[in-house]
Order: sequence, then structure tokens, then C-alpha cells
Amino acid sequence: MLTQRTKDIVKATAPVLAQHGLLIIERFYRRLFDAHPELKNTFNMAHQEQGQQQQALARAVYAYAENIENPGSLAAVLKNIANKHVSLDVRAEHYPIVGEHLLGAIKDVLGEAATDEIVSAWAQAYGNLADMLMGMESELRERSAAQVGGWNGWRTFVVKEKRPESSVITSFVLEPTDGQPVVNFEPGQYISIAVNVPSLQLQQIRQYSLSDMPNGRTYRISVKREEGDASRPPGYVSSLLHDHMNVGDEVKLAAPYGSFHIDVNAKTPIVLISGGVGLTPMVSMLKRAIQDPQRQIVMARGTARSTRCATGFVRR
Repeated sequence: MLTQRTKDIVKATAPVLAQHGLLIIERFYRRLFDAHPELKNTFNMAHQEQGQQQQALARAVYAYAENIENPGSLAAVLKNIANKHVSLDVRAEHYPIVGEHLLGAIKDVLGEAATDEIVSAWAQAYGNLADMLMGMESELRERSAAQVGGWNGWRTFVVKEKRPESSVITSFVLEPTDGQPVVNFEPGQYISIAVNVPSLQLQQIRQYSLSDMPNGRTYRISVKREEGDASRPPGYVSSLLHDHMNVGDEVKLAAPYGSFHIDVNAKTPIVLISGGVGLTPMVSMLKRAIQDPQRQIVMARGTARSTRCATGFVRR
């Protein structure tokens, strides 16, 4: 439990950390990868190159500091983070490593302004946040492992089917090599897929929405090829899947997770709105929802380049 003094220090120093936030997070990642290069196999290196991961973490740290008096207000955010962490196979032993280098980065950037009292307060705040996330992640793992076909960590699957859906999207049907059932999922959830990327000489993990309804035997993902442009490189994993992943090839998958899904037991009308490749989780939701003949469904779909969308009533 954090003392009021600790909370006051964190709140008072939050604007300072926000001012230097991006620099602190950039320093954090340099320290982390220098000390633990193996963690590059977990982090999205494309987002690292583009600065997206640094900006996202800086915003998250500031949001936690701003809401430290009422962390419950961040419940939805923490739930999303916990699901993502479990899907990436982030473990309890990773938290002390991250804490060490985050605090080290704060001291590196702020220098003498980072007094022992300030660093101690942030260490306690980080520990409190880590405890909350580890508790949520432990529950998610236990829930998955307890279900028929559930598992923790990574499981080997084989590509059973590869089907082009358009010039930029390809679907992959994945089946476990052990021949055992796969855990059902909530329509809208995602799986993580881990592949080796030769150009990086690293494993990379990406999360893709499941694009079919649960069947207990296979999973389907529909992957958009990320072409890249002058500001960003082509997608490492999407390009590999499109160009080199074929029927019979093996990949590693984490169990389904994610807090963005429909309530399949509800009887209220459901409205599905998507744009571009964001359609993929909606396909899973739609296929499952139409199993209920009493439920009214509205499907609205647009393009990634337009805010307009055509709405169709699937069923009244």
C-alpha cells in the first residue's frame, strides 16, 4: 500500500517526468536492450524504430502518475495491458528488470534533480503497479489453462490453409501439431504469433485478431501486408507471412486473449463498425452473433481512407 507521502511525491514530479518523458523512455530502452538483448525477441522492433513504443510507454507512465490516487480509474487500461502481456508471454521475472532500468533511466536523465526520495517514491509506485498487473496476468493464465484446449506460453501450430482474400490481405488457418483441441475464444479476441525474422536475426511477435468463430479445432487470422513508405519500413512479420509462410509450415502461438469482444449471451442489439483491415475481429463477432436468431445486428463498414461508411441491417 502506498503512503500518502509517496503519492504526493509521484503526483508532484509527474509534470517533470512528462516534460522529459520521451527522453527517459528512449534511455530506458537503450539500457534495457544493452543489459538484456534477449528481450528484443519480445518487443516489436518495428515500433521501436518508429518511436511508437517509446511514446506509448511515456504516456502510460504519466497516466499512472496522474491517477495514482485512484488507480481504479485506469482499470480498463490495465486490463488491456494485462491481456497484451500474457499474450506476449511476459512473466513475473521481467518486472524487476524493467523497474531497474526505468528507474535508472530517470536518474540518468534528471541527474541531481532525481533525489533519493523521488527515486524511492517512484520505485514504490512502480512496484505497486507491477503487483496489480502481475495479479491480473496470473488470473488470465489460470483461466486459460483451466479450459479445454487451453495452455500457457507457446504452442506449436501448423499452417493448414493459406488463402488470399485481396491484393493485401491473406488468411491463414492454423491447427495444433499435437492434434489436441484448442481453447475457444470470445469473438473479437486475438492471438500472438511468434516467428523468426532473418533480416533482424530475432524472433518477433505480432498479435492478430481471430477472423472466424470458435470451432475448438483451428484458428484463423487474416493478415494485411504492411507495405511501408518513406517514413516506415515494410512490416517484418506481415511480409514474412505473405511471402514465405506456406501450408505445412510451423509457427508458435499463444492462447487467445484481449478485452475487446462481444457478450455472446446478451440479447440487446449489436452494432459492428469497422474500417479497412479492422474488419477482421468484426467477422468473428458477426459469425458468432448470427447464431442467435433473436438478436438484431447492424454492420457498418468503411475504408481506412474515409470516415464515411455504408450501413446494412444484417437482421432486424
